[in-house]
Amino acid sequence: MPQSLSLWLRTNWRRATTVALAITLLGCASSGGFNETTRINDLNAELLAKSNMRKLVIAHINLGAPSRNYVERSEPMIDGRVAAYLKANGYRIAPQREFSQRWENAKLVYGDPVDPTTGRVNRKTFAQLVTAVRDQMREQTDIGGLVFTDIIEREVNIASGVNRVVRYDGITRKPSLRGAGDGVTAEFDWGAPIAAISIQISVYNFDLEQVFTGIGGIDLSDAIDTRSGRGFVRRKDILDNEDFIDEGIQLALHPFIKMANWPGQIPKEQ
Repeated sequence: MPQSLSLWLRTNWRRATTVALAITLLGCASSGGFNETTRINDLNAELLAKSNMRKLVIAHINLGAPSRNYVERSEPMIDGRVAAYLKANGYRIAPQREFSQRWENAKLVYGDPVDPTTGRVNRKTFAQLVTAVRDQMREQTDIGGLVFTDIIEREVNIASGVNRVVRYDGITRKPSLRGAGDGVTAEFDWGAPIAAISIQISVYNFDLEQVFTGIGGIDLSDAIDTRSGRGFVRRKDILDNEDFIDEGIQLALHPFIKMANWPGQIPKEQ
């Protein structure tokens, strides 16, 4: 049965967020571009075929918890790149104001679902807002689906070996250096976790049923601190690499939009 957004909000918010943020690194990738950390995203092909979703709107809010402030400033740019990728693959994209203006109006009725002090989301209020916005768009527009783009940050591990790369959510990245020091000291703890950013993209039809959800890695948000040579520090150029962002978007939307040279393991037929 397709998953209802309101049901998901009531019963699965915490579990789904945990799943989205958890990862097991499965080791080094083999040759030929294969990357064992690539997510097998969830596409309901039958529901997609039945839904009238050729025109979509990208919500300006997260499906999960709000992004951190140093990531939030990049969200409009990332949403624009998601929109461009969807357009290039045959979807029509409504202006984001079709969602955001109705959202702000609905907040006057139901209140803000996000507690500004704690960042916690009131799931009941969130569901009421989404439903109200959907009802208005269904009556007043020809939009057929909602897209949520959550930028999530969590900790991953650097692989052992000479290259010292990080593999997660289908990508391979090498930690950068920051600072005026001479590099990494012999005492550097390569086993310490490093912060990394991925994008989660979720698509719902106007019955608020989940048609698709997927995750793709983008880049590391920490760099090796050469001033101390012993730890990590926040990068200044977070989410500045457009190629990395596009790669994450393509990974997160596969197979809703099939990615050329997808680097993951194709599941064997049962």
